[in-house]
Amino acid sequence: MFQDEARFGRTNDPRRCWAPPGVRPEVGRQIVREYTYAFGAVSPHDGALVSLILPVVTAEAMSIFLAEVAQRHPEDFILMVLDGAAWHRASTLVVPKNMRLLSLPPYSPQLNPTEHIWDEVREKWFANIVFDALDGVEDRLEESLVYLEQNKSLVASITGFNWIISIPLNAN
Repeated sequence: MFQDEARFGRTNDPRRCWAPPGVRPEVGRQIVREYTYAFGAVSPHDGALVSLILPVVTAEAMSIFLAEVAQRHPEDFILMVLDGAAWHRASTLVVPKNMRLLSLPPYSPQLNPTEHIWDEVREKWFANIVFDALDGVEDRLEESLVYLEQNKSLVASITGFNWIISIPLNAN
């Protein structure tokens, strides 16, 4: 599985949207620095997604998330691929017995398919929406993650990479 976190909040980013010819669409904009965090782990092979919404990103929060993943997959041994965030390497991080962590190379978010999940959520569930409170952000985030967790084929299509490895047949 591949793991990542993303920050969602009340600061929005207006995006292009459809409007009839000659009509200029109006989209609300706000800069309010209130955030919540989504933790996600995805298996691109079968589209399995485990997610959790937590108020902070710390070693303790990461330990809670890893325990949730292990609980949902008790019969599996999980190789969790993740980036090099400080809370992924903290000495206080608790890694479940059925899991091992493997770090991606530094500065390589393009190698983590979970990044595509966050793109999908931002594009489909958060575009051009202004929230009155952080509860609205969390409700919308929960709605999007539950939908994705229930649609494994969609998650597999979003996160599945087609790796092409070129191996010369004749090394001479």
